[in-house]
Amino acid sequence: MNLKEHLRHSIFGTIGRVADADGVRAYVVGGYVRDLLLRRPSKDIDVVVEGSGIDFARRVAQHVRGARVAYFKSFGTAQMRLRDVEVEFVGARRESYRANSRKPIVEDGSIEDDQLRRDFTINAMAISLNGGAFGQLVDPFDGMGDLASRRIRPPLDPDTTFSDDPLRMLRAIRFAVQLGFDIAPDTFAAIGRMSGRMGIVSAERIIDEVNKMVLADRPSVAFLLMEQAGLLQLVFPELMALKGVEEKNGLSHKDNFLHTLQVLDNVARRSPDLWLRWAALLHDVGKPRTKRYVQGQGWTFHGHDFVGGKMVPDIFRRLKLPLNEKMRYVQKLVALHLRPIALTEDVSDSAVRRLLFDAGDDIDDLMLLCEADITSKNDAKVRRLLANFKEVRQKLKELEERDAIRNFQPPISGELIMETFGIGPCRAIGDIKNHIKEAILDGLIHNSYDEAYQLMLTKGAELGLTPTHSAQ
Repeated sequence: MNLKEHLRHSIFGTIGRVADADGVRAYVVGGYVRDLLLRRPSKDIDVVVEGSGIDFARRVAQHVRGARVAYFKSFGTAQMRLRDVEVEFVGARRESYRANSRKPIVEDGSIEDDQLRRDFTINAMAISLNGGAFGQLVDPFDGMGDLASRRIRPPLDPDTTFSDDPLRMLRAIRFAVQLGFDIAPDTFAAIGRMSGRMGIVSAERIIDEVNKMVLADRPSVAFLLMEQAGLLQLVFPELMALKGVEEKNGLSHKDNFLHTLQVLDNVARRSPDLWLRWAALLHDVGKPRTKRYVQGQGWTFHGHDFVGGKMVPDIFRRLKLPLNEKMRYVQKLVALHLRPIALTEDVSDSAVRRLLFDAGDDIDDLMLLCEADITSKNDAKVRRLLANFKEVRQKLKELEERDAIRNFQPPISGELIMETFGIGPCRAIGDIKNHIKEAILDGLIHNSYDEAYQLMLTKGAELGLTPTHSAQ
């Protein structure tokens, strides 16, 4: 098969001419070829050349105006950034592995050696860029057949493939969920046999693959496959702990693992945000620790929102997720995810103000998560809850417009309290500020300076303080 007409970008012709002038073979390989054949957009071009990828990239750069090239000598690669694409150059390699490491012993090789080391047949195809064979597909493992069959399998024996580089087990699942492909039965069986090898893979490499799964159109598929293959317990035991149904005295609870995956898919249909999806994945993570059977009530999970929020930092730390505002965002949503549901029973102004105050700018994401959390098979119940959430949203909008509660700072500062009463730092300042905040949230006063100032004087008098200065 010749794909010359598909290689329209000028960089391909330039690479081919330089390769011909140097007397070497050059190919575009891997994901770019796969996506081209699947008609998926791709801006990352991987080029393999027989010889030094860095030296070849330097020669190509001499013929490309405005190219910015970064060289990575320790990896033997070079990265060329153009206006609309990124091209990575690497020399063809052969690899061999040691049993206790996923880092291969790398040697110079041929294009055939390079294709042999690829993870899956659909990523092992190459297209020649040399003049005489420009556009010719090189497909030694029938990657085209696997594309047509929508199948994931490695070029070599799957047990050897996954033993050599166990990360490929997660990559198989990630490609399956991203592309909507099936993993070949013998390949999937090998993942189960080799799952214990995941212990030699770094957490950083694992979470990179997991995040790509979370960002898929239907991320639940990836976690179901991980569970079936025996990987989930190793990668994400807190999620695995949600699986299963327990029955007592004829009463059972739902499978919180399957429920969580449904909530994740519900969020994924409405938002591409990675961290909102993580909040969906972790929203019930506290349930196994709070599960109780109460006579006359059945199964309860009281406080799982609070416990789950407390668990988030440790989970992020272990998985090597960022311990910054992203973690705090997920923690907030997990801790607050029951609050809007409680409001559906009593949509009081005070409760809505407090939710606005606690959620701040994340209130819209919190409401989306809560709506996604409705997974009942009772259509009437779903319609009722969604109608109630609509009422809560309207109340949130009205109170925000009227009271400016979202992210509000109490209008009376600690400095003003000290100046007014002629006191230094002490507990009374915190008591007055908290009293003003609670009065605003309860709707006893408006979020205004004048009303807050008068309340400060009243509370100060209760505490035995006398104004020595007036700021009004």
